[in-house]
Amino acid sequence: MPAAGAGTAPPRRIDAHHHLWDLSARPQDWLDAPEAARIRRDFGLADLAEVTGPAGVDATVLVQVLDDVDETADFLALAGESELVAGVVGWADLTAPDVAEQLDRLRSGPGGDRLVGVRHLVQSEPDPGWLVLPAVLTGLRAVRDAGLAYDLLTRPHQLPAALVAVRSVPDLVFVVDHLSKPGIAHRVYQPWATHLSALAAEPNVTAKVSGLVTEAGPEWTVEDLRPCVDLALEVFGPDRLMVGSDWPVCLLAGEYGEVLGAAEALLCGLSPAERAEVLAGTAARVYRLGRR
Repeated sequence: MPAAGAGTAPPRRIDAHHHLWDLSARPQDWLDAPEAARIRRDFGLADLAEVTGPAGVDATVLVQVLDDVDETADFLALAGESELVAGVVGWADLTAPDVAEQLDRLRSGPGGDRLVGVRHLVQSEPDPGWLVLPAVLTGLRAVRDAGLAYDLLTRPHQLPAALVAVRSVPDLVFVVDHLSKPGIAHRVYQPWATHLSALAAEPNVTAKVSGLVTEAGPEWTVEDLRPCVDLALEVFGPDRLMVGSDWPVCLLAGEYGEVLGAAEALLCGLSPAERAEVLAGTAARVYRLGRR
């Protein structure tokens, strides 16, 4: 199937961040936590189509869940059979000497043309400076050389290292997932806001308005999210922001339509052209959807 946007009208709405998993193929230890009970089941393409259709989403970006290159190969094969999944942000071992070969193998396999980016679960690394390890920086340059983006999954205390990495590879496009998980539930915005603003000052950084409802907690309101989204709009601008659902993880705090509806409500002060950038244009451009 052609990728979204290939010979067709541009997508009206792109979900720039979601997941899938098949627990029989690949167990997910993190789902064993009691609070994850609601999403402790398989989520596949049919489930995705069921929620994206009513929300008006016509293209998505599937993001890795595990640091597992075989998971990425499976995701690419799924995307290659889907008209909905336009891109995959996968995983490769950035610290491995053969990271470039890993990326080549992924791109030459089934659905390999859907590989649009790479991500690592940096948030789980005990070393706050993991991103600036020499081997990691070499791996990031391999991602750049492959023409891919790099998704930053960080927590606020890891943003200083992220800034060094961004400056070390200035011709690689970085995407900050979930605005780096600000402390919405406890209304603790510093030093997150200062660090995020410094990162946004770098022209090769974009960000996702995603994952915020789970940071806010199950009783969240749109107003709880507003300070973080307003800051992101101020420091990144609409042309460097994109919206993602973080489904099915978001189900721990809200339904798919509620989450995307909250994002739209937070963008109501923008012009139609600016909203179109955040809802589709930025993701299509950053991930080069339909043009790989």
